[in-house]
Amino acid sequence: MDAETMQLLSALLALFAVGGTAVLLVARAVAGRSALAGSFVEGVRPLALPLAFAVSGFAMFGSLWFSESANYNPCRLCWYQRTMMYPLAVVTLVALVRRGLLRTSASQREVTPYALVLAAIGAVISGYHYIVEWYPTLESNVCAIDVPCTTIWFREFGFVTLPFMALCGFVSIIILLSTTYPRSSDTAMSDTPMESEQS
Repeated sequence: MDAETMQLLSALLALFAVGGTAVLLVARAVAGRSALAGSFVEGVRPLALPLAFAVSGFAMFGSLWFSESANYNPCRLCWYQRTMMYPLAVVTLVALVRRGLLRTSASQREVTPYALVLAAIGAVISGYHYIVEWYPTLESNVCAIDVPCTTIWFREFGFVTLPFMALCGFVSIIILLSTTYPRSSDTAMSDTPMESEQS
């Protein structure tokens, strides 16, 4: 796959992820007044963790592909974003494995607080990086001269850059995990059969 194809694919996936989770956010906001919206949120709930892993996993793969295959040298802010995204891929994968082995929704409850902190910090960094791309004078000597944070490797559709895609990923993960956070009663109900089988 060449760099232009990967850029277009990554941009489309980022826009699809943030657009889809925006629909989920709106559905969650009106779920109390609309049975259809409530059903949509409930339908997405079991998929939230796998989708969060898919977003973080592809973001991790994409960032490595762009730096290792396309030779887009990451700046310091890029590395800061990676230090938030890569652990997100790991913790969501571990939670998925635990959910598969234990057959319980407790794994999403356990991982969500940590994932939300990582995603929120990553969103702030990528948001700042995206602003710096548009307004280079705002850069506060964070990055090295040889790999400046103002370097724009590509701008798909006139606005989608690497930091923007990272921001879309972080925001999507925040929405997916926070709007589908299992209620205590759901967790208690799903844990009960396993407890009775073990005793």
